[in-house]
Amino acid sequence: MGILVLPLVVVLAWVFAAFGLSPFGGASGDQFAEEAMRWMLFLPAGIQFIVSGFMHTVFAKSTAEGIGWKTNGFQYELGFASWGLGIGGILAASRGWDTWLIMTVVASMFLVLAGVQHIVLMVRDKNFKPGNSLVLIYDFGLPASLIGLLIATHSSMA
Repeated sequence: MGILVLPLVVVLAWVFAAFGLSPFGGASGDQFAEEAMRWMLFLPAGIQFIVSGFMHTVFAKSTAEGIGWKTNGFQYELGFASWGLGIGGILAASRGWDTWLIMTVVASMFLVLAGVQHIVLMVRDKNFKPGNSLVLIYDFGLPASLIGLLIATHSSMA
């Protein structure tokens, strides 16, 4: 059930922020929403996307099986895009609101539309494998977190 790592990393980012741990790129005294945003960008939108990149390339066959796919070239492309998103997330964590906006839009569009695709596969193909169904927690949970934090930080950073 390695797929549960995805939502766990989102929860972990919230826990780190709740305990006031300084995130990558943060400064002591940052507002809670700013710390939480930096954690979201660094962990689930940064490190986790990089891990996803490895899963879709280096461990392509087992990852595909967990989703209910057959390994193919598009899976590798997904892995390569995930590496770019992960690097972008890590870089955005140490930047400001404008960069957070860009990363939130890119990651949220990618994840929400991936989530829609997973739902289509569930309905059309009756594919309820954990990699296709449980991933929805991450596909919609991370964008909800990023968008909510983006709104919360806008007034404090404007």
